[in-house]
Amino acid sequence: MQQDLEVDGVTKRYGAHLAVDALSLSVAHGSFFSILGPSGCGKTTLLRIVAGFLAPDEGDIRIGGKSMHGVAPNRRPVNMVFQHLALFPMMTVGENVGYGLARRGAARAEIAGHVDAMLKRVGLPGATGKRVDQLSGGQKQRVAIARSLVLEPTLLLLDEPLGALDLKLREHMKIELKQLQAAFGTTFVYITHDQSEALVLSDRVAVMNAGRFEQIGTPQELYYQPRTPFVAGFVGANNRIAGRAIRIDGEVVELVTADGLAVRARMSGAIAAGEAVEAFVRPEVVDLAREASALPAAALRFSGRIENLLFDGANSAVLVREERTRTAIRIALPQTGRFADLEVGATVAFGFEAQRAICFRAGGHAG
Repeated sequence: MQQDLEVDGVTKRYGAHLAVDALSLSVAHGSFFSILGPSGCGKTTLLRIVAGFLAPDEGDIRIGGKSMHGVAPNRRPVNMVFQHLALFPMMTVGENVGYGLARRGAARAEIAGHVDAMLKRVGLPGATGKRVDQLSGGQKQRVAIARSLVLEPTLLLLDEPLGALDLKLREHMKIELKQLQAAFGTTFVYITHDQSEALVLSDRVAVMNAGRFEQIGTPQELYYQPRTPFVAGFVGANNRIAGRAIRIDGEVVELVTADGLAVRARMSGAIAAGEAVEAFVRPEVVDLAREASALPAAALRFSGRIENLLFDGANSAVLVREERTRTAIRIALPQTGRFADLEVGATVAFGFEAQRAICFRAGGHAG
């Protein structure tokens, strides 16, 4: 499969700070690839190296199979959409979209034809003569994308483009972006600190931490098969239970917390009895019941009191304080309505099967 972007051993230092640490990745033609990580992890630095605004200290960037060593930003087959879009307020929508073509010296009639066609493709037919300040936030996003795609780049680089939008519009634009990328077939490389954006939009995701990639995979692989504690904790909600491994039973680790809570989880990587470990249990894999007898037979069973009700529609959960050790566990509420009458202070039973939790050696990271 053709690779539109190859990052080969790229390193970038700022004095003693290693912002990008020997990173390598490849992005297939026509895919939506996201780089996900917290602020300061190096993702924007990497994107600026790909765009040509920064030069790597080591390594190489190849776009469409060609090395970009020494190639200026305006000579690279890429375009970039920023969080604040950088639309020209004194220009019409049509002038904004056609700006790059005009800079290339295209004829006026050619520019007009390309602009009209592009605005139709992004769902803004007839908007050519509008002013930028007449547009909604979502429309401005589409104009910024149209302005980039009209130049037919090999790569479209997107630097947290939804970060300035309100929550409702951000959720809507996630779907629009995914549909636009599928319609155009252009390779998108997207950076974000929002794991929901990365999971919803992407074919593949690189999770970045402190200048390195912790894991690269599909959204499903990252969510269900995290390879490091960082990925388990950063991608999706998780209950983190720290303790010490007291027994290894095949691929299952039994651990005990400092407060005496004993749990079992499937092992990821090599773990020996006596080592400090971290288990991660997603809220949706924890079974909730009014009585312990109603829990699945294979589940390790606990009881506790509801400390908080976290109502959020389909994402509703309860925070339960385990009765004996006082460990707090977040549990997703089944969307059947049968627990709609739960109240703070009520006693409930809960449990989970070992195979549905995952355990790492404490402090484990990408190799």
